[in-house]
Amino acid sequence: MHDTLIPVILNQNVNLFYLINLGMDNYVLDVIMTFITDFGSIIAWGLVCIVLFFFGGEKAKKVALLGFLALIITNFLVGFLKYVVAEPRPFMTLPNAELLVPEIASYSFPSSHTASSFSAATVIGLKYRFKIRKKSQLLIYPLIAFAGIIAFSRIYIGVHYPLDVFVGAIIGVICALIILKYENEILNNKITSFFHLNKIIEFHIAQKIKKQFFKVN
Repeated sequence: MHDTLIPVILNQNVNLFYLINLGMDNYVLDVIMTFITDFGSIIAWGLVCIVLFFFGGEKAKKVALLGFLALIITNFLVGFLKYVVAEPRPFMTLPNAELLVPEIASYSFPSSHTASSFSAATVIGLKYRFKIRKKSQLLIYPLIAFAGIIAFSRIYIGVHYPLDVFVGAIIGVICALIILKYENEILNNKITSFFHLNKIIEFHIAQKIKKQFFKVN
């Protein structure tokens, strides 16, 4: 069973890559996908967490810390799997694969951009809501859609197989859900005190700036 199933999956993995990378190739998507793909990096999502932390309230600080932790765990696991599996990127092994960005030396499986996007999107998205037509909706829906576009872009630009982004998405979501499951233990108990997270959460940059530049004599 496994001897026949695995080759079929891998064959479909390559076929789907060609369908996206070559079959959907057009100038408009070339521009959009090469632009949007960088928003999936751990640096980009880390900056989102930094903005939340410094310019949000106490809730935003907690969400930012949870997001950072989810990103760290997610990328540690992804990095470990990349080293173990050691799969070359598709543009290195597949004939006619189109590469739209500079060559990347690291391994392909799983996709770290996808994992980071789904990890941060899950943490932030499950913590915030927005209103549309007077109905409150979780922010996770548009954020997961955005993460999905980033995942698609990784295939389109030629640096990942579909299976890479699929597994990356699963890893990101699972790591985020684990962090959220234990958020009270992370933020409110001994872990918080040990790493001085309570002092970090209580820090308000806006108040510091106000006191610094608007001192009352």
